[in-house]
Amino acid sequence: MEWLDSAACADEDPDVFFPVGTTGPAMDDVEAAKEVCRRCPVIMECLRWAVATEQTTGVWGGTSEVERARLLRAERRRTRAEARR
Repeated sequence: MEWLDSAACADEDPDVFFPVGTTGPAMDDVEAAKEVCRRCPVIMECLRWAVATEQTTGVWGGTSEVERARLLRAERRRTRAEARR
């Protein structure tokens, strides 16, 4: 994960990226984390890593837990489809 050294979040408060809850102040943290992600030079590497390692909590690669869950489900469907070939 050498890309992590270049991540915009490296000097940010990690609690912003791991909000507790899915409403109210937690959503403010999610949006604050995504704002950091939008200026990150390694956002795609981060997202690829989060999907590949099935990160289910926190904001990674500019995606929330819910958004990433959708990506993980799609990735699992692709993997199963490829295995059947």
